[in-house]
Amino acid sequence: MEGMRRPAAAPPEELGARDGLAYALFVPDEQPLGGVVILHGAGSCKENHFDFARALRAAGMAAVAFDQRGHGASDGALDGRAVSDVATMASVLPPGAPLGLRGSSMGGYLALVAAAQLDAAAVVAICPASADHLARGLADERFDFRADAVPVRAFLAEHPLGAVVPDLAAELLLLHAEGDEQVPVQHSRDLAALADPRRSRYVEVPGGDHRSVQHDSELQALAVRFLAKSLGR
Repeated sequence: MEGMRRPAAAPPEELGARDGLAYALFVPDEQPLGGVVILHGAGSCKENHFDFARALRAAGMAAVAFDQRGHGASDGALDGRAVSDVATMASVLPPGAPLGLRGSSMGGYLALVAAAQLDAAAVVAICPASADHLARGLADERFDFRADAVPVRAFLAEHPLGAVVPDLAAELLLLHAEGDEQVPVQHSRDLAALADPRRSRYVEVPGGDHRSVQHDSELQALAVRFLAKSLGR
């Protein structure tokens, strides 16, 4: 019926694969304000972030969630192609729209690293891991995903966030739960101190844990509003 809104839990418009990366694409009925690549954390998968993709679609933005290499239905192991993989997924989005990145934990790290290289207009980083944290996890075999350790370690060594964030040109929303048991909240406090205050906002959430911010409805709404404003300029 004309004028009827799409159900909140409607499926993605497209499920596919590009360059061995499995993705789900969400597209609004109207011309999108922008397009957002959603990056999951270590050991996670695209389906865990369909809730945020649907929220973006409802707010007039396109979104693509994908399985990083070594995860879900994507081919191969995580390796040194992480940023080029984000670029591949950005190419799935409708052309011509400003690019945003939203990542959590390992995905937050990759979103920050990829932002400058992909000329992203906005980044939402949730409890972002540090390069050192990820390198230690690989060395200790704490992560439940396939990884080609040598190129991943080289990639991490080349891209510490302390060198990335001060020069970040994108609008930045940094979110971290005070009770995060995996990535200490001090890491995001330090990143917030390095970021350009004219283009960044840091929100520290009392309590919580490593995953609580990702799926909190109020914080998701905050991230959606931030992306809509940043990409719609």
